[in-house]
Amino acid sequence: MAENAKISTKQKKHLSVLLAEDNLVNQKVAMRMLERLGYSADIAADGLQALKALEGRSYDVVLMDVQMPEMDGLETTKRIRKSEAGQPYIIAMTAHAMKGDREVCLEAGMDDYVSKPVRMEELRAAMERSQNHLPGQKGVKRASGP
Repeated sequence: MAENAKISTKQKKHLSVLLAEDNLVNQKVAMRMLERLGYSADIAADGLQALKALEGRSYDVVLMDVQMPEMDGLETTKRIRKSEAGQPYIIAMTAHAMKGDREVCLEAGMDDYVSKPVRMEELRAAMERSQNHLPGQKGVKRASGP
C-alpha cells in the first residue's frame, strides 16, 4: 500500500462516522472493527434514524446497511443525496453479493460497497477511499447526480 494512501491517526480522530445498521449483532461487530481501525461512530438503527442523525450533525462517512426496517438503505441514500445538507461518503454494507447489487447501490447514490460479512481489510480500504472525498483532501470528486 502506498504511504500516502494510509490514514493518519489525526485524520481518524477527526473523521465523523455514522453506522446505520438495524441488527444488534452486526452493530457490535461493525463498531468493534471500527474501534480496531481507530474510529468511533454513532449508531442509527434504521433509515429514518439515520436521516434524523444527519439533520442533527454532519458526518464524513455513513456505513449504510441496505436492508433495514422503516426505510431501507437505498431509499435513505436517495433522500440524503436530494437534501441540501452536507453530503457524506456513503459505504453500502450488505449481505447481497449477487452480480448487479453493487451497481444498484451506486445508482442509488452510494459511493462505495462492502459485502457482509465485512472483512477488516475490506472495511479499512473503504474508509481509506473515503478520505479522497473529504474537504481539503486530494482525490477524485464525487460525481454529481442527475
